[in-house]
Order: sequence, then structure tokens, then C-alpha cells
Amino acid sequence: AAPEAMWPAFQTYAKEKFGYTTTLSFAEAPFGELFQKIAPTLASGSQEFNLMVVDSQWLGALAEPGWIVPADQIYALNPDLDKEPFSSLVSSTYQVYPDGSGQRWGFPQMPDTQGVAMRLDMLEDPANQAAFEAEYGRPLGTTFADYENMTMAEFEDVIAFFNKPDEGMYGTALQYSKDYDFFSCAYYPFVYSQGGEIWDPATNNVEGILNTDLNAKAMEEFVGLSKYQAPSFATQGIGELIDLFNTGKVFSAFQWNAVGANMTGPPEAEGKVLFIPLPKFPGADGQPTIIGAMGGQPWVVNAFNDEDHMRVAIDFLNWWYLPETQNTFIMENGGLPWSKDGVNDPAYMEAIPYMGSFKYMLEEGRSKDFWHVPEYAEMLAVSQEAFNAFATGQITSAKAALDYVAAKQQAILFDAGRTTTAPPEGTADMTLPVG
Repeated sequence: AAPEAMWPAFQTYAKEKFGYTTTLSFAEAPFGELFQKIAPTLASGSQEFNLMVVDSQWLGALAEPGWIVPADQIYALNPDLDKEPFSSLVSSTYQVYPDGSGQRWGFPQMPDTQGVAMRLDMLEDPANQAAFEAEYGRPLGTTFADYENMTMAEFEDVIAFFNKPDEGMYGTALQYSKDYDFFSCAYYPFVYSQGGEIWDPATNNVEGILNTDLNAKAMEEFVGLSKYQAPSFATQGIGELIDLFNTGKVFSAFQWNAVGANMTGPPEAEGKVLFIPLPKFPGADGQPTIIGAMGGQPWVVNAFNDEDHMRVAIDFLNWWYLPETQNTFIMENGGLPWSKDGVNDPAYMEAIPYMGSFKYMLEEGRSKDFWHVPEYAEMLAVSQEAFNAFATGQITSAKAALDYVAAKQQAILFDAGRTTTAPPEGTADMTLPVG
């Protein structure tokens, strides 16, 4: 991990600037397990983890019990930390809880948006160029500009063209795994972009908002793309997409931009990979629209730190956000910028192949995060199980899957006192609607 790899540089900085020596004890785990690793220590008032990189959706679960320091308190004493973000998506995703309150708890660490990686060598092949134009009556795009405003229907032609399972090549790969948030984050752009929502954050209601005909159609479209994918599609997550793309088994992959450095393609591609934003859908107003899901993580500071550990944590943050440190993080350690100055730096656009896709999706209105409430993990477990069951065929109706999830999530929020709207009658006895 970049913070661990870069720690020796901070040790040198701290010794030279402040005269103290510091050591690092670093713990790492997949995000599906990390919360369970840190939460018990915080609940006990421990300072075992002084500074933490957490998922953006955990802000409520960490802030409400008083486990982390309000970022605004630290900004007040360290104004140089408070840099202008590229867009409001940075603050709303990595910093603010409750949603819309303006109260900040996190410090942006690794921002992330969604995009698509494609085999540029295959796009540029003269035989493919001629064959595609003959079949579809339009040129086969080879540049970012060619795909920047492409609709999903148009892009489906491209992945259909390259889908040759008899030759061991599939048109694309998306994430449908029930692990952590893989299916949900890959599916939600199909909902958001077409005018749907997954809940109402103002009322904390899910029933009647998630389980609509529009969202069911969006799920059918999302899972319908499996016809261009490997038989393993229902188990695919971030790592599986990297493997499929880099072993030459897929032409394209819908992937998080933050792992773009890992999407190199197979040796025969010679590193020729084109990264583009997510394709657009007909929006609520009929115009081509894309609204992706936000990924990425913030730093948070343990509220139980003693004076010495609190000082080191804040000194580290001041060092981390120095321009030269951020440049090392981005140019040498696979990081991405989040500040207005950083995202607009032409050096990053020139050096990072996926920077254009990342920046496009970080623009106002083109992505959004979800569920910062403490019940996030419980709600996610319900949706992941049911959504994946539709992908595998265990549940045969997308609407039935959404009805089940909406009722169960409404019950979770009602029981937590976050909504006054009760779930549908009989929700407690509902089981997964298989068949």
C-alpha cells in the first residue's frame, strides 16, 4: 500500500522538521473485512489504529459513536490542509456526514471513479477497422474523443463485435460478485443514469424507490450483458477483471479507474490500452446521461489518540498533502489527485493513461456515493445476496429481487429509527424469492 511504502519519507521529514523519531505498525485487510478489524478496537476506546484509511460509506458508523475526530476541528488548527476539491463529489463522498450537513469527518486519501479499459491494439487493427465498418456502417473508434459521448447501445455494438467465445475472447467483463459491494456499484450507474434512485437520503426510505419497473429494467440490462462475458461472470470482482483483461480473455472491462495501472493487457497488447468513461444512457430527460458510482477512501483520525499519537497523525496529514508528497503518491505509487489543482495538472493527464476517464467521471453530476449511514454493511449484505442471486438465475425476476431488497432495507432503517415509514407487512418473514 502506498502509505506504507511512503512512510520512510515521512520518518525523514518528521526527524528533520520536528526532531522526533516515529515508527509504523501497518495493518491491512480487504474492505469486506477491514471494518470488523478496526471497529472492536474503536468501540473499546483503543488507539491501536491512530490513522485509518476507510471506505467512504463507513463515515456514519465511525462518526456517530464518537470514534473519529471531526475533520473540521483539525482544519481549523491546520488551515493549509483545507484545499479546494475538484468538485463537490469529493466532499460529499469522502468527508461529509450526515449527507448535506456540511460537517466533515474524513480527509480525501484515494479518490476513485468508474470507467472502461479497452484493448487499443485490437481497436487499431486494420482488419478489425474494416470489418466493423462493414457490419455497423460507422468507423470503429480508437480515441477517447470517439467514446466520450457514446451511448451504451452504441458501445454494445463494439463489445458484440469483439465477442468471440469460440476463440477464447469475450467482449467485456463487469462485476457481479456478491462479495462486498461489487455487484451494487457496477449496477447502480444503470439506475442513476436512467433517472432511477436506490433510496431517498432525505427520508431514509427505500420502499417504492429502489423497487421500480425502471430499476428492474436496468438490472435486466446490466445482467443481460453477461451474454458477452466469460461463464465466470457472476463471480467477477475487481481482481477477476484484472486477470481476465491481462490474460487476453476479454476485449474490455468496466473497472475502477484507481486500478488502471494494473490494467496493462496481455503481452501482445504491448501496453496499448484505451481508458474511457462509462457509456451513457437515455436520461430522465431523454438526453444521453452518465452518473457512475463513486469509489475511493478517506483518511480518518482516531478520537482516542493520546497527545503524542495525535500530533504524529496530524503531522503526517500535513506532510501527506504537501504538493511534493502528493506528486510522489500519484506519479510513483498509483495514486490519483482530488484537489482542483491536482486534477487539473496537465502533467498528470499526460502521464496517466486513465486520468481522462477518472477526471470526466469526477465532474459535477457524473458520479455519486450512497449510504453513509451506520447501517451500511447490513443493507449492503441484503442487496448483494439478492442481486447476485438474480445474476446466477437463483432469482428469476429482477423486480422480485428488488422488492425483497427494498422491504428488508426499509425494515433495517425503520428498526434503526432513521425513518418513520414502516416496511411492508410481512417483511420479517420474507425469504429470498428464489425461482
